[in-house]
Amino acid sequence: MSQNPDPAAVPGGEPQNVQPAPNGSSQPAPALAIRGLAKRFGQKIAVNGINLDVPAGSFYGLVGPNGAGKTTALSMATGLMRPDYGKVWVHGVDVWEKPLEAKRLMGVLPDGVRLFDRLTGEQLVTYAGLLRGMERETVAERTADLLKALDLAADAGTLVVDYSAGMTKKIALASALIHAPRLLVLDEPFEAVDPVSAANIRDILADYVSSGGTVIVSSHVMDLVQRMCDHVAVVAAGNVLAAGTVDEVRGGQSLEDTFVNLVGGRSTSEGLSWLRTS
Repeated sequence: MSQNPDPAAVPGGEPQNVQPAPNGSSQPAPALAIRGLAKRFGQKIAVNGINLDVPAGSFYGLVGPNGAGKTTALSMATGLMRPDYGKVWVHGVDVWEKPLEAKRLMGVLPDGVRLFDRLTGEQLVTYAGLLRGMERETVAERTADLLKALDLAADAGTLVVDYSAGMTKKIALASALIHAPRLLVLDEPFEAVDPVSAANIRDILADYVSSGGTVIVSSHVMDLVQRMCDHVAVVAAGNVLAAGTVDEVRGGQSLEDTFVNLVGGRSTSEGLSWLRTS
């Protein structure tokens, strides 16, 4: 894993080692290739010129503490936020030079996404399919399948504004899946989702990957990532600290222990003696 310098420290501001998408090689292009991706907000560098390759057909976990830059990086990688510097390719298609072509290949579940919540669940997923240019009959069939698989069929006619947080997350996932994308990018997909629904979602995603799809999932739950993913990247302070297969990154210990060692910052309970009841 190579890491670019602080973009602000590079003459002219732009990272110098931005590389083209893989081509002319016997190896397939990564599902997602990131080169020199950077973003700052005022004086804060949110993403510090990162490079990352997500192999096609992988279940890729992105882990990091709060404020690590995960959501910003994923937003730029999926065309939701324009980067200050850097390039992104989805299956060899430049996200910012050919945004429509690239977005056809992706299904995205952003964290904290605002939905058209005055639509019913069924209407929202149908809208997502029609927006993709799909045939209405196909959209209707897939919407019914997704609502059933995500245990939302009974609430298909309920307005999304009346959904719980977990149901809202599931209907947003259904909207991301409706067009059968080649790459699925999910930011905290299990947050607020009950254990049974989470297990169903994991099964759906596992089947999707086994059929040739690629999943990138951002999560704070290390045990979940360790059990579910085959690749992982650890991000902190806008930098990629480690990336590779889960076994390579964790190096014989638990992913959580590796994460804590890489990220640091673990605090003690000193100064909280008043909290003890005896």
